[in-house]
Amino acid sequence: MIERALASAVIRGLTAFPAVVLLGPRQVGKTTLAKQLAAKLKKQTHYIDLERPSSVAAVNRDPEEYFDSYQQQCVIIDEVQRIPKLFPLLRSLIDEKRTPGRFIITGSASPDLLKGASESLAGRVMYCYLNPIGLHELPNKISLKQHWLRGGFPNPLLMKTTANRLDWMDSFITTYIERDLPLLFDVKFSPSVMRRLWRMLAHINGAILNAENVGNSLDISGTTLKRYIDFLEGAFIVKRLAPYFRNSGKRLIKASKIYINDSGILHFLLDIHTEKNLVNHPSIGTSWEGYVISQILYAKDNRLDAYYYRTHAGAECDLVLAKGEQVKAAIEIKYSKAPVLKKGFYNSIADLKPSQVYVITPFEVDYATKDKIRIVGLSIFVSRYLPKL
Repeated sequence: MIERALASAVIRGLTAFPAVVLLGPRQVGKTTLAKQLAAKLKKQTHYIDLERPSSVAAVNRDPEEYFDSYQQQCVIIDEVQRIPKLFPLLRSLIDEKRTPGRFIITGSASPDLLKGASESLAGRVMYCYLNPIGLHELPNKISLKQHWLRGGFPNPLLMKTTANRLDWMDSFITTYIERDLPLLFDVKFSPSVMRRLWRMLAHINGAILNAENVGNSLDISGTTLKRYIDFLEGAFIVKRLAPYFRNSGKRLIKASKIYINDSGILHFLLDIHTEKNLVNHPSIGTSWEGYVISQILYAKDNRLDAYYYRTHAGAECDLVLAKGEQVKAAIEIKYSKAPVLKKGFYNSIADLKPSQVYVITPFEVDYATKDKIRIVGLSIFVSRYLPKL
């Protein structure tokens, strides 16, 4: 069993809040973690799986009476977005009795996109986000290269054969497109268009998103494309990295970059199935960039905000980590043992004036250049330097 770094935060939440909402993509391990942590509480637990018709029927008969009968227990409500009308009821139940640890609620979509969720539960619950398994959580038997290739979803990460991993990914993507996304957001769209969109996003991974161009390629409007991206981001499949905007004296690129969150999904969509395929693939650089960014986002302190930086004059930085007005780190990401830095990166350092400057590579190195730029392997950065920012 892989220990999740989020566990301690959830336990803290359960001792202080009436409910903890555990959010993350499907199949990431939310239910497993919720059951493990509920077992550590000094009270009985009751589990409700809202993907089972019998559970849905039992709750729907008389929701208020149903939950009243479990007032003294910790109730795990799995996939709460399946019954949106529960949100106002949960608010009422929590207001009536604010005992810590009453509910552990899991969901597969951002509350911002779930009707009634953010309004009903605001200020009453602690939100926790469970990402795919990160580099900082890996067991010793799995290497960085294996993790980068397979991604962080528990099932494909731990599967022993490539064939099984490919079957899992194919089923996962098909189910998401044909069932999960329509159910999560109560929308209808063409599955073939959505599948083409996933593949197109894989090919522009790490690029600045031009909604009109991508929409034209799919024969949909830019507005519709943005709405589809909202759904994918709300379901934790993609991430839009916003531009750093505080340097008002420069003409900045203002559109977001787009990344597929999980490298395993990315590689499946790009038909990269082995480490040899990956090393020889033309997308290795953007794959490595996306992987590094995802691992830093998974492991960083929540108070650190993440951006990229690019000006019309050519200054460019792959990742900016900031706390408020202070740029804590400017990070360049290179798939190279001996990275060569371009003028644009040096210009970005001059603009941003970061406290620290890093170049992250896949190799286990750690040294500073004469310019005080630290060249460091990803594993070392995540374990040694990221916690200090």
